[in-house]
Amino acid sequence: EVQLVESGGGLVQPGGSLRLSCAASGFTFSSYAMSWVRQAPGKGLEWVSGINSRGVGTGHADSVKGRFTISRDNAKNTLYLQMNSLKPEDTAVYYCVTCKQGTYFCTDLARFGYWGQGTQVTVSS
Repeated sequence: EVQLVESGGGLVQPGGSLRLSCAASGFTFSSYAMSWVRQAPGKGLEWVSGINSRGVGTGHADSVKGRFTISRDNAKNTLYLQMNSLKPEDTAVYYCVTCKQGTYFCTDLARFGYWGQGTQVTVSS
């Protein structure tokens, strides 16, 4: 059974940092590209960051570029999202998502595969 379990969310002040983790199991993690996707209150899904299966190719949405960094540790079957200089508009539920098998990279719903349950990030003073 595929499982993606996010952790590391919480309440942080503007300008602060958080690191999200996603523990993967039930599939060959190192064979899948991965993404982080978020959903703010009352808004649609937004792709945040993506990384290929080997971790040598990454991409970030313009809204988070320069502030967020995606990484992975294939030996630990874990995906990370380092979030710095957080803003109130970063408040959202953050989801860890696999790309569909054989996809080098994914940024849109059609190429997403399995989803985690999400972790809440709230940026507020």
